[in-house]
Amino acid sequence: MDFGAIQIIGGIIMLICSVLIIVLTTMQEQKQQDMSSALSGQSDNFYGKGDVSSSREQALARLTKLLAIVFFIVTVAVNVIPAIISRVSAS
Repeated sequence: MDFGAIQIIGGIIMLICSVLIIVLTTMQEQKQQDMSSALSGQSDNFYGKGDVSSSREQALARLTKLLAIVFFIVTVAVNVIPAIISRVSAS
């Protein structure tokens, strides 16, 4: 596998991850609170008072975080692996 194939495969994975991150982010509910609740630390979701949709929100948040981590790792790998391979082959 040469550098072009690694970059193409990585680019496709990054494109899929970025589209999924955008879709998942737009599916999540807004978490806006007014200034008084932000300063006093009040929350509607305290000690299990959340509704059933909170588990859906948590799942969407976890999946978004996972995709962001995958996106970051693939981005670093696409840029670092060719540099390492070229240094090893040059030696």
